[in-house]
Amino acid sequence: MIDVRRSGDRYRGGETATGIESRHAFSFGPHYDPDNLRFGAVLACNEERLAPGAGFDEHPHSHTEIVTWVVEGELTHRDSQGHASRVRPGDVQHLSAAGGVRHVERNDGPDPLVFVQMWLAPLAPGGDPSYEVVRGIADSTPYAVPDAGALLHVRRLATGERLAVPEAPFVYVHVVRGRLSLAGDLLGPGDSARISAEPDLEGEARDAAEILVWEMTSAA
Repeated sequence: MIDVRRSGDRYRGGETATGIESRHAFSFGPHYDPDNLRFGAVLACNEERLAPGAGFDEHPHSHTEIVTWVVEGELTHRDSQGHASRVRPGDVQHLSAAGGVRHVERNDGPDPLVFVQMWLAPLAPGGDPSYEVVRGIADSTPYAVPDAGALLHVRRLATGERLAVPEAPFVYVHVVRGRLSLAGDLLGPGDSARISAEPDLEGEARDAAEILVWEMTSAA
């Protein structure tokens, strides 16, 4: 089964007066839809846009695996475990909130910041928080989030290049940029596909494209 969700159907959030614009693919905050709570382990796929100087002040998380992909600009991160970093395009940031952590996310640079943040449910609650940034992850190099039973595949496709969709119980495909033809549908920036029980599925880039693909073993 393939369920395509369009960028224009995302729930709009954030605070435009403070320079924050958010677009949510799943139920989030006041946008509650009992039929759109999660897919596999994925609880959230948020497109965030922060103006220079804007950001999210310190706030808590727990029992969530948070993976961030910067599209444009530079993300400043600080957390209650003492980690401080700047995350740039091509980097994968992973904060495992585990039993509880607080963090700050800001755009301290001079240019607009755009990032995609994905929340995954852990297989088991509790544990100690952890944090890492993988700098300049290579195309097709999988990034494992074992506590959620998930692998993230970052794909950068040339026009006409094909994408082999993993054969897994749950696969979530998010188009960051470009266009991807998938099973008769054309997906553009911000579009996504929720895929289950689809063997031998391939996509094809219609433009140079950047794609995030989650391969998940279970619904966590």
